[in-house]
Amino acid sequence: MKARTVVVILAAVLVLYFVLIGRQGVLLMQSGTVAGIGLGVGVLLLPIIGAILISFELRFGWQTQELGRELEAEGGLPSNEDLPKLPSGRIDKSAAIGHFDIVKAETEAAPTDWRNWFRLADAYEMAGDRKRARESMRRAIELHRA
Repeated sequence: MKARTVVVILAAVLVLYFVLIGRQGVLLMQSGTVAGIGLGVGVLLLPIIGAILISFELRFGWQTQELGRELEAEGGLPSNEDLPKLPSGRIDKSAAIGHFDIVKAETEAAPTDWRNWFRLADAYEMAGDRKRARESMRRAIELHRA
């Protein structure tokens, strides 16, 4: 199953969940009690916050995908085919770290090129540092916009 299909299915399920939980929030508010109204407001805020967070994540994914397509069209999409892999298929950690060091040096040499930040995000991901991978990808997106 393609990732896009999974995202659409999960988003649809979340929308259904938000509708059902929102309905419960309205019912709580209609109870007329202070506690019911307070809980109802709280329950109504959950789907609103959830929808905002989902929209941010979907936007981030879409922007990342667009940068990946552009980089692929230029022939600069990172490849990990030459890195040694474990029997599980994951990239060997020491090889990923060595690759990361090379990509980091390239990014430091040209810090205003979004392509380097995209490749750095990929290298962080291979090295298992998802937080820094996302930060680097956000930087790539910012630089691409500018």
